[in-house]
Amino acid sequence: MSEVGATLTRARVETRLDDLVRENRFLIAVVFPAVGAVLLLASAEGLLGPLNYNPYLILMGVLVMRLPLVAGVAPLVDRRATVALLALAAYAYGIEYVGVSTGWPYGAFEYTIDLGPMLFGKIPVGLPVFFFPLVLNSYLLCLLLLGDRARRAAVRLPVVVAAVLAMDLVLDPAAVAIGFWEYANGGIYYDVPVSNYLGWVVSATVAVAAFDYGFDRSGLRRRVEECEFMLDDLVSFVLLWGPVNAYFGNWFPVLVAGLFGLGLVVTDRFDFDVRDSVPWR
Repeated sequence: MSEVGATLTRARVETRLDDLVRENRFLIAVVFPAVGAVLLLASAEGLLGPLNYNPYLILMGVLVMRLPLVAGVAPLVDRRATVALLALAAYAYGIEYVGVSTGWPYGAFEYTIDLGPMLFGKIPVGLPVFFFPLVLNSYLLCLLLLGDRARRAAVRLPVVVAAVLAMDLVLDPAAVAIGFWEYANGGIYYDVPVSNYLGWVVSATVAVAAFDYGFDRSGLRRRVEECEFMLDDLVSFVLLWGPVNAYFGNWFPVLVAGLFGLGLVVTDRFDFDVRDSVPWR
């Protein structure tokens, strides 16, 4: 296939993916996380029998909720971005394996259920699918909130890293409560140790540096401003982990999740019309 033909084929695939997400926004960004929260809580209570914490259901649900982010970023993935993403995936696998094996840098922890197929029996094969969006959603939201100030690395880096830490203030307490993983010595923040967040400072910094290297920031900002669904994965994050935390009485994480929801409203990201996005209407 010629280079022109390959470019046209890619453009058609990207357009179809955009249309798929756009036509099913409510299903992907609201229904899936709502159902996911119910299934996770039912699993925690042992109500689903053999389907409790089914790893393939978990992975399928995550992949569906990631579709808006994948579709939004896809047109911007060139060779440079591919190199950055592959290097970041290698880092994610490496640091997670070291973390599970040695307890550094996140603190001694282990996965207590399988989140899909497990590599070496220790870490999820789908780890990049779980890790990348935490940083990329934070990166995109900060580009919108910071505006022209995002051009300065001295502003962009600490703000994005702080946003990633805030996302993990929501995620980790819920994941521990729901039984995804546990820390050997517990911790002062809903059984999560401070070392986990120090480790996330390192990993978030590496990830932001990778995105800075791989993507043109002006292109990312233009795409997220034009693509109304690009942050729908963050909508799913709020609607999934906010209720899970509320169920277990983790009220500070609920508050933080609510602040992310407010950020989505302020940036006009939570704006889809249910009548136009429910395919079975």
